[in-house]
Parts: sequence; C-alpha cells; structure tokens
Amino acid sequence: MSDNKRIEKPRVIVTRKLLPEVEARMAELFDVQFNADDHPMSRSELESALADCDVLIPTVTDSIDAELINAAPERLKLIAQFGAGVNNIDLKAANARGIMVTNTPGVFTDDTADLTMALILSVPRRLAEGEKLVRSGEWKGWRPSGMLGHRVGGKTLAIVGFGRIGEAVARRARGFGLDIVYNKRKRLPPSLEEELGVSWEPDLDRLVSRADIISLHCPLTSETEKLLSAERIAMMKSSAYLINTSRGELADEDALIEALENERIAGAGLDVYTHEPAVNPRLLALSNVVLIPHLGSATFEGRAASGERVITNIRVWADGHRPPDQVLEGLD
Repeated sequence: MSDNKRIEKPRVIVTRKLLPEVEARMAELFDVQFNADDHPMSRSELESALADCDVLIPTVTDSIDAELINAAPERLKLIAQFGAGVNNIDLKAANARGIMVTNTPGVFTDDTADLTMALILSVPRRLAEGEKLVRSGEWKGWRPSGMLGHRVGGKTLAIVGFGRIGEAVARRARGFGLDIVYNKRKRLPPSLEEELGVSWEPDLDRLVSRADIISLHCPLTSETEKLLSAERIAMMKSSAYLINTSRGELADEDALIEALENERIAGAGLDVYTHEPAVNPRLLALSNVVLIPHLGSATFEGRAASGERVITNIRVWADGHRPPDQVLEGLD
C-alpha cells in the first residue's frame, strides 16, 4: 500500500470485546466501534459492519466469506484479523477486491504449546477423571490399582505440522522424556533436528500407526481438513491418544468419537471442535476425553500482545505502508 494516501483516522469496527487496555488504545488512534456486550455477530451484523468501515477487526470465529466480501463497498480496505489463523476469511475473494488481510502470527505460540503440553500430560494420567471423582465425593482413598494411567516418558509423540507451535511443543516435550517424531512437507535442517531432539517421518500413515500420542498443529486448509481421516484413525494404536489444540476440522470428528466410544484408541484431549461452540453430545458422554473450551490462546499476556499487533498493522497500513503481518494467499 506504499503508493496509497495516508488515512488520518480510519473507521474501524471490532467484532468482539477485547482487553480494556487494547480498546482504550484503539479509541485513541481510530474512529472505532466496539462490541460492548461481546455477542457473536450475526451474518447481517457482519454485513452491516463491512459496509461501514475502512478496517474490520474480526476474530477466528467470524466467517468472512466471499459473499460478504463481494458485497462490501469500496471503502473496506483492510481486514485486520485478531489471531493467527485466517481460515475464516476467504483470502481469494479479499485479494480479488484489493482488500488487504493481516493477522497476528507467533503471538500465541507459547500459550498454545503450554496448553498442548498440559493435555499431553493430563489425558494419559486421567487428571480430569480424577478431579471429577474427588468433587463427586465418591473417592474412597488411595489404592494400588486405583485410577491407573500411563506415564508419558519414553512414549512416541507424533507432531503433525511443525511450525512455530509444533516446534514449541517439541521443546517442552523433550523435557518429559518423549521420543518426538514430526511430519512436515519439508524436512528441517539436521542441525535443528539435533537441537530439538526430533526425527522426521514423511509418511503420515506410518507416523500415525507408530505414535503413542498424536498432536495436531496444522493450519486448516482444503488440504488439511480431515487430515486425520477415519482411515488414519483406524491406524492408531489401541493405546494411543489424540491431542488437538489447532482446529477441530483437522480430524474426522465422527470417526474419532466412534473410536473413543469403542475404545479402539485410549483417549483424547480436545481444545477445539468441528462445530464450535457446539460440542457433540457423544463427546460429552465420554470419560476418556478431556474437553476444554478453546483455551489455547487464553492468556492476558497473549491477548494483549495480539491487540498490539492488530494496532500496529492498522497504523502502518493507515500511514500508507505495507503492514508487517500481511497475509499473502498461498503462503504456509
């Protein structure tokens, strides 16, 4: 946008409530409209918002599809996503209309990796089941055969998708004695593999069949949707666990539920779901699954940093320059 004129105070609409300090800074810099009661915007509200702003700040739960983008007036020039993933935005449609898209990559890496590691530990050790047992008042005390789980040390952790978060998970998992194998289209340099203590497995089927714990860290695209298909879930060991803190659509949820119900796999730790915020009732009925409400990025520090990145992207754009976090269609 280096050849565009500077916009003194762009009209900005934010689709969800952000941290007070982030909203306060936005109010100083922009002509901004906030979502005071934090309700999920309806499609008609999103359409109205797109028609009344220079910049829209959506979140990963807002579907900004081609129809909405094509209906937006020429005024809309920037979609500044609050979050790293952009699968909720039709990038091709935005590009065709000359609408720039930015995101906030890397901000939630450590937060999501921490949560992933928490699930890797809690699912095999049955921590959620134990917590419920104590609260129920039915716990009868320690016994040698009570609430047995599996240790994680010495087990094979398969990391599917090895970007920032996958690498951060590997660094944490190494400290717990896990044997870490990763799947990625392009192999890492040997020096980095040695530093991280990981090995590459290019064949995803082979990786799935040998893993004790599988952790998904791919972006959601047409190629990765149901990457963990029913066929691949059937390849998992009966003692294996699935961890998903990325996107629910990466796994065939119906096939996963069936495998869990029939104990064809040992368990799962899920932070994301195919039809959020709805969670399949069959999942709710299972005791071998830890279910948490999309908490991967839910830290004060991360949300503040993400807000700062959004502000920076808008300010640089408004000054007539290319924002640092512009999303280019076709990039990983």
